[in-house]
Amino acid sequence: MRIIDPSCAIASWRLHPTMRVIFALLILLIAACTSPTRLDAVPFALTGTTTVLGTPNARFWADTDGHAMLQEAQLARAREEDPDAPASYLGLSGGSDNGAFGAGILVAWSENGDRPTFKLVTGVSTGALIAPFAYLGPTYDPELKAVYTTIAPPDVYETRGLLSAVFSDALAKTDPLYSLISRYANQQMLDAIAREYRKGRLLLIGTTNLDVQRPVIWNIGAIAASGHPGSLELFRKILLASASVPGVFPPVMIPVEANGTAYEEMHVDGGAIAQTFLIPATVTEHTDLRSTEHARRRTAYVIRNARLDADWASVDRRLLSIVGRAINTMIQYSGYNDVVRIYFTSRRDNIDYNLAYIGPDFTFPHTENFDPDYMRALFKYGHDTMKRNAVWHKTPPLFSAPDGRQDNVP
Repeated sequence: MRIIDPSCAIASWRLHPTMRVIFALLILLIAACTSPTRLDAVPFALTGTTTVLGTPNARFWADTDGHAMLQEAQLARAREEDPDAPASYLGLSGGSDNGAFGAGILVAWSENGDRPTFKLVTGVSTGALIAPFAYLGPTYDPELKAVYTTIAPPDVYETRGLLSAVFSDALAKTDPLYSLISRYANQQMLDAIAREYRKGRLLLIGTTNLDVQRPVIWNIGAIAASGHPGSLELFRKILLASASVPGVFPPVMIPVEANGTAYEEMHVDGGAIAQTFLIPATVTEHTDLRSTEHARRRTAYVIRNARLDADWASVDRRLLSIVGRAINTMIQYSGYNDVVRIYFTSRRDNIDYNLAYIGPDFTFPHTENFDPDYMRALFKYGHDTMKRNAVWHKTPPLFSAPDGRQDNVP
């Protein structure tokens, strides 16, 4: 039997309609044979029984584990040296290479000399990559600056060929990003996170579990303090998963156990559900943070690594242009809705709200993702805006502050 040269088969595509069907079937058969494999997903009935590294408080379901997260917060407060001291919270949003904005703010904040030691730091997507540096404080500023001002596309992803992408799980490979994460998310960093966790501080990272379509909040401090030999690898996987845009970057498979059986969960970018979070609504839903038991002065800082004004464009009347524009619009308003939600829950809980976002005055051209010139310009913009003490807004755009003053109308 003679093996057909693939180039000949492709050439005959134009000449023989029957060959088109045969060739399409061959592609489907090859795809079925070469698609990435995985362990079984956790059965739905066992979803609530899974454990990771045998650490009960390694993570929480954001939509249902409000009571468990409240208990974790209470235990953390009990570990604080002064549990009644003012507490500052920092939420870092997604935004891909726009994370350079948040990095610039943090570095300038350190230089200003008034950057607080955050009681709570949360991160999603690029915000998840920033979060460990922000949590550990100004001594990690040089590394944070390096990540967002010296990298280029080859440091983040490797594109796949069209056929390879069709037969795989994403358009690109993230081996370079995993190597970058591993360079900085090392054992020294993990040990430092564990020390801060024991002081009552929390570092939380959001991912999306695609198997059950639910948000997961990872308790990085508890993972670091567990002493489990697999904690460093899990830490790196969580950071990678939170930044893995579905379809563009491969999902991250995280091993779990339920009733003594090993399974795998498929995790992707936390931004698939929420671009930013701070204190999930399920935590304070039945808890009055103004009460004597929980009272303390609280300040929330939310860095939205994106613009919040409309991004005008003349959209081509073509399928891919329309679909791409619609997806970008959904992401834009998902991020806007997140900062509005945090604004209202902060007001309810008597938390001082402060929001930073990329303003319409930043006009540097964005020609490709992870363009070094763009990232350096955006880092400088965030840095300079913070140095001028002009970065924080008391309301989301188009909202009126409690005193009736309208803040930051774009």
